[in-house]
Amino acid sequence: MNKTAILIGLLSLSSADCFAKGDREHPRQPPPEAIEACEGKAGGDIVSFETPRGDTVEGSCTLKDDTLVAMPERRPQR
Repeated sequence: MNKTAILIGLLSLSSADCFAKGDREHPRQPPPEAIEACEGKAGGDIVSFETPRGDTVEGSCTLKDDTLVAMPERRPQR
């Protein structure tokens, strides 16, 4: 294996590691609409909310990080 191939391999591993750490350091947050849909509700209640794109999502209120959030059975397709 030549030095260029080794260098490219090391760089690709380093960049992959950076992206993985970024995901852990900045986990994805639920949309505000999913939180608002569960205000005043109990865990397990079925609710629906409209996304900013106009899609209606149905889900059940689930406790996530001490906050009730509407978690869809299936994520809407992008």
